[in-house]
Amino acid sequence: MALNEAPLLFRFEVDSSENLTYIPMCVRFNLDRFGLRISLAQWQLLPYEDRRLLACFPVDDDTQIEPNFDHALFEMMRTHANVEPEWFAPDEAPAWRNVNAVPGGIAHQSELANLQPPGLEAWAQLDPFQRYVLAKLARKPEGNHDFAPAMREFGLAVPR
Repeated sequence: MALNEAPLLFRFEVDSSENLTYIPMCVRFNLDRFGLRISLAQWQLLPYEDRRLLACFPVDDDTQIEPNFDHALFEMMRTHANVEPEWFAPDEAPAWRNVNAVPGGIAHQSELANLQPPGLEAWAQLDPFQRYVLAKLARKPEGNHDFAPAMREFGLAVPR
């Protein structure tokens, strides 16, 4: 798969990513699928063009389709931050892949945002990357400022 021409940003991310100052969801997805971790401070050490390039990698769940994200990240981190990303074992069966159950954190975040959680049918109809995004935004117990905008963007924002 070829790189995308422009960074893969959702509308809700355009303001919150502040010109790639923060790690966009497409980069978080690729970090998670390759089992790599970098800090926000490390991300911000990369030049804008490197951050932009990393945000142009495809968001496909198959690491064999686009195996160069990890290599590019390692080279950029060594060159500009003099560090290497941390490795971790990726989750073999993350909750967002399961179309038969909406992760519990999503119901909690929906409640905090005064929204109805998505039903099973709506959850299953989201593309895998959208399910990843909602699950990622819903992983912590405190409210996430991007959760409700993401729900709106994905057509799921139904008030309680």
